Amino acid sequence: MDKAATKRHKFLALFSVVRGYNIMLLTVAQYLAAIFVFAVNQPLREVLLDWHLHLVVLSTISVVSAGYIINDFYDAPIDAINKPVKTQIGNWVSQTTKLQVYFTLNFIAFVFGMIISWKAGVFFGGYIFLIWLYSHKLQRYPLIRILSVSILDVLPFFVIFVYYENISELIITHGLYLYLLILLKELIKDFERAKGALLNNRETLVLKYGDRKVKTYVYVLLILLTIPTYFLLRFPEVGVMKYYFYTSVFWGPLFLVLLIKAKKNKHYFLLHNFLRVVLVIGVFSLSLIDTSVLLIRILNEVRL
Repeated sequence: MDKAATKRHKFLALFSVVRGYNIMLLTVAQYLAAIFVFAVNQPLREVLLDWHLHLVVLSTISVVSAGYIINDFYDAPIDAINKPVKTQIGNWVSQTTKLQVYFTLNFIAFVFGMIISWKAGVFFGGYIFLIWLYSHKLQRYPLIRILSVSILDVLPFFVIFVYYENISELIITHGLYLYLLILLKELIKDFERAKGALLNNRETLVLKYGDRKVKTYVYVLLILLTIPTYFLLRFPEVGVMKYYFYTSVFWGPLFLVLLIKAKKNKHYFLLHNFLRVVLVIGVFSLSLIDTSVLLIRILNEVRL
């Protein structure tokens, strides 16, 4: 194999390990959140040319990428069974190289955080520690694993809040909606993990309490998800994004039917990807929040 091919393989391996598609989506989500949620009163040009914001985004994706690497390191035995193809691709890069990239990314994130402000540095330092704690300790306990990974997944949304120091009922409610949706996704993911976890003597909620009981938890979460959805629809600032929330009237019952019928791993894989699509659409729907505000900001920039 020539050097060029080897480099391509290593790039693909690292892209797979850090889940490059998730990182790209996270990048888009943070910029959309900054423009349409947290900095709605600032001129559009000012937001886009704010180099501190770019450092926040770079720090976040560095920490999250490093988190995927360390999680891959600890989850390797389970993933070898549940995700054999992904594991094989990831093995194109040695564990030593992965750990070197892990420490480098965390270092970059912390340094960029300190450049922004000491608060940002502390935030990213704490974020790095919590991801390590989750991978090393917390994921051994099924319920704590699901609750903690959902919090870690929603933190990138709130890092923009930390930067802009902008809080409102809309932001809190949207954060709650996002947390419950991610929690729902993680519960479904627990069904997928069961086989690999069983063969590696690891506990999951499904193995500990059984399919029926965990499905009951999912039913409860679906009901709870309607609460922030209802209140979000009452905010006029939501704008055209209200149609995204209205779609839950259709996808909620469909998801419920598919869950009731789910028996095999491929069924839960389908449900997992179903929720990922809902999350992806939700990210891009952020651009629909109060579009009149964006039009006014663009017109003001043109006048300048």
